[in-house]
Amino acid sequence: MGYLISETTKEERGKIVADSLGNITAACDGCMAGLAEIYQDYIEGKKELRQINMEFSARYIRGGERPDRTGCSYQK
Repeated sequence: MGYLISETTKEERGKIVADSLGNITAACDGCMAGLAEIYQDYIEGKKELRQINMEFSARYIRGGERPDRTGCSYQK
């Protein structure tokens, strides 16, 4: 199985994201759930994974706006 939109169904893309991120329901303050939202365009077939990852990384390189982080109450 490939990862490109043209090689996958919406259901397969959702599983790829879920499997890659692990527990997307998150046990702490929605940390992973927020991260999963950036991949919604991939799941919907609007953007490839590579494009989403490049856009996300570019914000940090340019010093642009970063996603809000509310912190995580999970303690080891």
